[in-house]
Amino acid sequence: MDNDKKYMKRAIHLAKKGVGFTSPNPLVGAVIVKGGKVIGEGYHQNYGSNHAEVEAINSSKVSVKGATIYVNLEPCSHYGKTPPCANRIVAEKISRVVIATLDPNPKVAGKGIEILKKNNIEVVVGVLEKEAKQLNEIFIKYITEKIPYVFLKYAMTIDGKIASNKGDSRWITNDKSRQQVHKLRNRVGAIMVGIGTIIADDPSLNSRINKGVGKDPIRIIIDSECRISTDAKVIKIDSLARTLVVVTKRAKPERIAAIEATGTDILVVDQKKGKVDLVKLMKLLGLRGIDSILIEGGGKLNYSALEDNLVDKVYAYIAPKIIGGIKAPTPVGGTGIDLMRDAIELVNIKRRVLGEDILIEGYVKKRGVKCLQV
Repeated sequence: MDNDKKYMKRAIHLAKKGVGFTSPNPLVGAVIVKGGKVIGEGYHQNYGSNHAEVEAINSSKVSVKGATIYVNLEPCSHYGKTPPCANRIVAEKISRVVIATLDPNPKVAGKGIEILKKNNIEVVVGVLEKEAKQLNEIFIKYITEKIPYVFLKYAMTIDGKIASNKGDSRWITNDKSRQQVHKLRNRVGAIMVGIGTIIADDPSLNSRINKGVGKDPIRIIIDSECRISTDAKVIKIDSLARTLVVVTKRAKPERIAAIEATGTDILVVDQKKGKVDLVKLMKLLGLRGIDSILIEGGGKLNYSALEDNLVDKVYAYIAPKIIGGIKAPTPVGGTGIDLMRDAIELVNIKRRVLGEDILIEGYVKKRGVKCLQV
């Protein structure tokens, strides 16, 4: 069992190399061991490329017959962009397969294991399952619910402010925290802000990691009345990722036409309390193949997403600064919760120190929904 954990950790480590590039596929790594030695390893590098198992098999300089393969997700059993990995494992006469967790994809969901067992291959399931599920939390939600996994991120001072009473927010956190945020952006399919953030800060909303080689997420702007300027950075930015402005029927046709003339996408969504219905929006975004969203909005958008039970995980960056001010904005606005017993709770908390800043991340304990326990 110790060796199984050792090699599974390596498989998970390899899988992480695909972060930001495999969507909507999962992150998968594989390690092949024979005679107590690693003879092959690989990971799913990007959508449409070889799966991890095939990469590992192809990398081996010796026969993999009789070997053990470690993979953090059940080998696929269906034809997609590539042939079934389970069939390749059988053909190569690998004798043992160690799997961290089952694939929740209805097209697989145990069928890969069935193929292996029918061919007298020993199968072990559940090694480092908790870590494997956390690694693919985006994939697990999207493939089962068909809506994006939602991260909520904000940076605040130690007294709970996201800007001064004059609206100044550059910079609350340090360089290490901001670089970590760009890694988050590289991980997700889209980044979402409200029009208030665009007007106040005019952000680019791109991913600036690895000397500019990060993958930009799709930029989603919640703008009920289509007030965004054609000169906004998210409109004029040179990026492979598109910008999507989400409006309601309150938006004037001439404003929509002006934004569309820039090559920017417009999506009209039903209203809820005079604003974009975020629940309906998430379903529409899921249909567009967007598997994950990082919300970096102001207090209004943050509260609306939490109120609608949409947020899965929170990243709160806290800087050791105090600015005060009754009118200075806070991370979560809206009408708020009346009673402490009804407060939105975070579970499975992790804490990290980033220079002088502190990052607290946790999963939202959703109302009426079982939280992913990782």
